[in-house]
Amino acid sequence: MSSSKNVRWPKAARFLASCTELLLDVVAAVSGFYYSRKYAAIARRLGRSGEAVEAPRRGFVIIQLDGLSYVHLREAISTGDAPYLGKMIQTGRSRLLRWRCGLPSTTPASQAGIMYGNNYDIPAFRWYEKEGRRGIVCKVPAAARSMQDRISKGRVGILRGGSSHVNVFDGGAHSSLFTLSGIDSARLFEGVRGIGFLVLFALNPIRFLRVVFRCIREYVVGTFQRMKDLLAPDKPSPMQRFFVWLRVLDNAVFQEIQTFAAMLDIYKGVPSIYMTYYGYDEVAHHYGPLSKPAMRSLRGLDRRVRQIDRMCRMGSGRQYDVYVLSDHGMTSATPFSKAFGESLGKFVAGLPDQLVRVSEQWGHEQRSSQETQYLLQELEALEQRLAHPLAKVTRKTRQLVTRSILSDFDQELPDWDLLRRSDVVVRSSGSLAHLYFNVTTRQMDVSEIASLYPGLVVKLAAHPGVWLVVGREDDEVIVASSRGILSLNHDQQVTEGDNPLAVLSEPALAAEQIRRLALFPHSGDLILLGTYDPESQEVICFEQQWACHGGLGGPQDYPFLICPGEIDMDLEGVTNSEQLHQHFVCTYLEKETAGRQPETKGEGVAAVVPSSE
Repeated sequence: MSSSKNVRWPKAARFLASCTELLLDVVAAVSGFYYSRKYAAIARRLGRSGEAVEAPRRGFVIIQLDGLSYVHLREAISTGDAPYLGKMIQTGRSRLLRWRCGLPSTTPASQAGIMYGNNYDIPAFRWYEKEGRRGIVCKVPAAARSMQDRISKGRVGILRGGSSHVNVFDGGAHSSLFTLSGIDSARLFEGVRGIGFLVLFALNPIRFLRVVFRCIREYVVGTFQRMKDLLAPDKPSPMQRFFVWLRVLDNAVFQEIQTFAAMLDIYKGVPSIYMTYYGYDEVAHHYGPLSKPAMRSLRGLDRRVRQIDRMCRMGSGRQYDVYVLSDHGMTSATPFSKAFGESLGKFVAGLPDQLVRVSEQWGHEQRSSQETQYLLQELEALEQRLAHPLAKVTRKTRQLVTRSILSDFDQELPDWDLLRRSDVVVRSSGSLAHLYFNVTTRQMDVSEIASLYPGLVVKLAAHPGVWLVVGREDDEVIVASSRGILSLNHDQQVTEGDNPLAVLSEPALAAEQIRRLALFPHSGDLILLGTYDPESQEVICFEQQWACHGGLGGPQDYPFLICPGEIDMDLEGVTNSEQLHQHFVCTYLEKETAGRQPETKGEGVAAVVPSSE
């Protein structure tokens, strides 16, 4: 009897929470007319005087649901966890397509390709540059700015004159919010527009109450989940101590702010908007792509899509096409350290006969740390503009966030660099790892590594947690596994033993992607991919994650794209995110920019995606 009550209570609690949130949404919609009249004049002043209002061309909104694969979205639609996305597709108003993001399957590479048509030499989420002896982590703003400066040279960003919200790159946008390449460049609340944005947000008290409600709900649900994790230590659970606070910030505060900012942009008629929601990706890394916490996060994102899509359909002086897409998928995983009792770096350190020092780096790809730092900077700017006692409230909030969250973050890039004392550098990103040997600043051939560390390559390939060991020999790329070796040249492949890529559904495509990655200037001397089981659709992850992306195998290779039904997009031949860029340039930017894209060195991708005007 008590068991039955325990089952009914969570359902009743979820029903009550859903009803409360629905009531707030209804009241907000009803009151929206009144408040829109009240802040319309302010919104026009905050808008752009030229391009955003007068340009007649059709606009577009891209909503990125980070880490959601094509197959997992279809599963979520069938179970009712993405009802609005399902409705968009089932009514024929939108079409659901599958595409291939390419290797590495990471956010920086995918967004660089979509926004600029160039993701060359972005070999992972984190890597190492031997010539400067420095590590690169894509969630660090300085690294994002440096990458954008390089990949955008001579290229057209698809967000020219538009807005970028919570992205890695800004795509040439006129304004950005929580975008890594734009963090530290300017503070929103330092200027009149930023204060106006805050005023607009505060003018709708229902929206403010909804944020408070969602913060409380997220904290209660996160705390309850944390207690369940402690009682079941063998199950997947977050490693971060303050993960519940990160969930509150991401799923309540940041999502509400960026949604409001996007709706305000639509109201103003901004020509192009690209925004990313990271909530599903962050939760799925810890609990799995189809877990209850991940599906709960997806249901919340589905409601955000509904709000933005309805705003676009209401009409604001500019017609919008709404695209919903993911940058990569997510494959269920087992951490290498969980399966074998030691990290990849420790295993590598014990392989050579002589003692070597190994510098290993892996961490959390979550953006919440940088978004929190961005929030602190904005609070500091706001504090300087507000009078007492509001300034005191802002200061206390900033101090609370600093004590509760930032003190617990793992700082991946210290001021001093111990890598100069290391012989081997290991950089892991999901099921993909790059190994660098510091004996020389140039990339080493496999034969040179074998002579310096005899048996190392063979021992790596023989390990049950390592599927592929990739290296170079002159212009040839070598792909080794425990069962066979594949040699890749420009125009041919030579196999000794079994083809290591035969377990994949598209082995020829995987070979092309591996060769392209291996020839990047800053790829590792050796590249490792975690073991992939095609039957269970699981991989070995080199980070502490129970679902991951970055490498090859399973749903991580296949993201989705939802486009308007009247737009003829054929994504069957898309094997890299670079190919999506031309569609947005040709369809939405001026005709004279469509043919001005320079060739990207070593692209290795197929032709432009067909599209209709």
